[in-house]
Amino acid sequence: MSAADIERIAKALADPHRLRILEALREQQSVVCGELQDLLALSQPTVSHHVKILAQSGVIETRKDGRTLRLTLNIVTLRAFSDHLQRWTF
Repeated sequence: MSAADIERIAKALADPHRLRILEALREQQSVVCGELQDLLALSQPTVSHHVKILAQSGVIETRKDGRTLRLTLNIVTLRAFSDHLQRWTF
């Protein structure tokens, strides 16, 4: 994992709304983007903005299902990020 990858992921995780989105995905494994509005009491533009940042960082994966956008955690990326952080511990 490159330094640019680490920076992009760290920036994506540095927002409380995005952390709440990740928590919802962890609990439910897969969420339709529109469901996040209700789950988190956020507006559609706010959810879309944060989902875009998380997807661009590689932390989540998106899959178009007709007119619906389904979100899942990208476990491979999250594990690689976690492994990188663990190298800093003693």
